[in-house]
Amino acid sequence: MVQDIIVWLIFLGALAYIVKIIYRSFKPKNGICDKGCGSCNAIDFKKLEEQIKKDREKQKVS
Repeated sequence: MVQDIIVWLIFLGALAYIVKIIYRSFKPKNGICDKGCGSCNAIDFKKLEEQIKKDREKQKVS
């Protein structure tokens, strides 16, 4: 009986931890991406557009 309770507590703790990780991955702090992988909405579109223009210019020169 006590062993079952311990197992359930460990399971619920692990489940809460996984839910916390998933929740944090969808909610960036202060609008800034914590992960730095570029998967969130903290993308600098102007910088990205400038990089695309530079790449196109390089392709035209080649």
